[in-house]
Amino acid sequence: MNIRTALLAATALVAVPLTSFAGDISFAPVPFAKTDAAKRQVAASASATIDGKEAAIGFRLLARSGDKIGSGTFGMLVDKDGNGVADASSGMDASPAPDFTSLLPVGDKLYSVTHFESRPGAMYLSELKQDADGMLTPVSTKPIDFTAYSGLWVPCAGSVTPWNTHLGSEEYPSDARTWEAAQSLDDISDYDKPMVRFLGVDPATMTLDDFRAAYKPYRYGYPTEVSVSADGNGTATKHFAMGRVAVELAKVMPDNKTAYITDDGTNGGLYMFVADQAGDLSAGTLYAARWRQTDGSGAGAADLDWVNLGPADDATVQKAIEGGVSFSDLFETAEIGKDGSCPEGFLASNAAAKAECLKVKPGMEAVASRVETRRFASMMGATTEFRKMEGIAYNPATNTAYLAISSIEKGMEDGAKHDKGGRNDIRLAKNKCGAVYELTLDGGYRATRATGLVTGRPSAYAEGSEYAGNSCEIDGIANPDNLTFITGHDTLIIGEDTGSGHQNDVVWAYNLTSGEMTRILTSPYGSETTSVYWYPNVGGHAYMTAVIQHPYGESDSDKIKEPADARAYVGYIGPFPAMD
Repeated sequence: MNIRTALLAATALVAVPLTSFAGDISFAPVPFAKTDAAKRQVAASASATIDGKEAAIGFRLLARSGDKIGSGTFGMLVDKDGNGVADASSGMDASPAPDFTSLLPVGDKLYSVTHFESRPGAMYLSELKQDADGMLTPVSTKPIDFTAYSGLWVPCAGSVTPWNTHLGSEEYPSDARTWEAAQSLDDISDYDKPMVRFLGVDPATMTLDDFRAAYKPYRYGYPTEVSVSADGNGTATKHFAMGRVAVELAKVMPDNKTAYITDDGTNGGLYMFVADQAGDLSAGTLYAARWRQTDGSGAGAADLDWVNLGPADDATVQKAIEGGVSFSDLFETAEIGKDGSCPEGFLASNAAAKAECLKVKPGMEAVASRVETRRFASMMGATTEFRKMEGIAYNPATNTAYLAISSIEKGMEDGAKHDKGGRNDIRLAKNKCGAVYELTLDGGYRATRATGLVTGRPSAYAEGSEYAGNSCEIDGIANPDNLTFITGHDTLIIGEDTGSGHQNDVVWAYNLTSGEMTRILTSPYGSETTSVYWYPNVGGHAYMTAVIQHPYGESDSDKIKEPADARAYVGYIGPFPAMD
């Protein structure tokens, strides 16, 4: 039996409740960052107590963006020919926006894949050395080739599959209807233009025809999988069959077939993909959630139904994309009424907060469901009212998943303008601090219910207070983003991506039994915490990856002292003793 087959067989076992075997873990708390000096640091718990035994831990740096590792430069963005291109947002030679970082043991070596949330994006494969104490050191790094897909677009969060591959994402794909209708470059979002640099086009001198020849919007917006071979090479695959949305991440369940896909942005959906074959995400059936609200208080609660969007496979969808399929090839359009109604034969959509009347052209249903997934899901009756849907994590002890919503607002509010073209399924009070939801799963890993679990608390601190500048309660969550679960220890880890909610973003440990929250990491001004992910046993040690993205880049840019301070941090909290 090879390693892949063994992994699939082991992880396909039915989840057995582990509550009676749950261990205890607690972290030394990190104090709230009150001083200017504290607000410039990465600070993490110095120790953790695991089943009564204390272990020394901390934030351990693997690399900062721009570091020279072996012969490679970590995070340097490259075009199709391997030439470096500057990061469009910061102007830095290397992207300051690393996000998900995986740990992948392959044979007798340990590798890490880190993706950089830029346009063009990048993924770097690094080989790591592990010493006897569990400390990790990078020894080489190189970019993973995405030329077969005309580049990688804005990779955000991610996960590791049960068969030990890196499962990444592509966030915020552009609107193909707007792209097709553009009359000049002024009609094209400036957010999209830097991507053409991957194909050797200069955004400063290009024409609209140059842009259209280089940039095809349907190429981007999918889960991306990277497998690492024993000789240390990474192979990338885009999974067009899983649908095109603002993919925050995809997370595969223990059956090796069911994957949840979260959708960031405004008026997004929650998606579930069921692969035709275990361990193979290249073909399957896609579903979108329908929120049937049962409680409108706080973060709310709802029963979940699933709208079948049909089957598809990567090859068929990619063939249509490269064949030049356009929005107008897929849909007829009509004007939407002031009341959100559509003419006979057309269906309403409020996906991405664009109220539209659409009709899928005959024979184009399968392709439309994958390249216009949000629009198609909304037309078919799914709920596309979620706002800033972020991380997802799984608890095998209770067969429960956890879902982060960074901010409850816009389409999630009752009667908001973003509901036009939809059904106003989600009817909650605005809470810009966000919430984490608990998803109840059935025996087939299908979510049947969503319930608010942890909710941020808006707060107003007086000017001059040591807490001034924070609009969410400082001892609670603000804009939850990435999640991970410490299996067997009843602890959910919640990372933040917040601007005004907390001046310094935090990673929290939330004990599901006691409800106690402990601050276990704080990050410098203007950064966000990304890539929290738990590895219970890698070479005899446990790790929690943690990344500090774009320091001084999202807010407080005036506080930067040296340009080097803006370089991101990629590392981990630990090492812990093995905890599998």
